[in-house]
Parts: sequence; C-alpha cells; structure tokens
Amino acid sequence: MPEMPERDDEEREYDLRWADGAEHKEPSARARMLAARWKENPPGPVPFRADPEHVRSARRSSWVSTAVVLGCVAAVIVLLGYVNFRAPY
Repeated sequence: MPEMPERDDEEREYDLRWADGAEHKEPSARARMLAARWKENPPGPVPFRADPEHVRSARRSSWVSTAVVLGCVAAVIVLLGYVNFRAPY
C-alpha cells in the first residue's frame, strides 16, 4: 500500500510535464471574454503614460502643500504652548 502515493506523484508529474509541453494552450476565460467583446467593439488607443499637463492641473502646486504643512505645524506648536501655559504647576 505505501507504493500508491509514490505512484500518484509520478503520474501527477507526468501529467504536468505533458500539459506544459502542449503545443496549443487554451486561453483563459477572461481572455476569451475580452476577445469576444473587442471583436464587436475594439478598444481605443491608450497612451503608455498620461500627458503631464492633465496630471499637473489636478494636483496642487508644491508651494501650496508646503504652506499647508507649515501652517499645521505652527498651529500644533501654538496649541501645545497654550496648553502648557494654562497647566497649573
């Protein structure tokens, strides 16, 4: 009985080598679905990278971000100073 698992492993290894060596491999379900969809309605061209002008307009400029961060730091410093000033010793 102990020979059975070894035999199953050998058969499984043979099956995997046989499947990997196949000349034609069937595409995945998603690939088949996209191929069918694109046959009727092909997708438009997509640039590799987006235009920097479009990305730049959506982002804040760097000086605005710097001003916001420095303002938050100053507010925290003032708040901590106020709390320490009011704390009884």
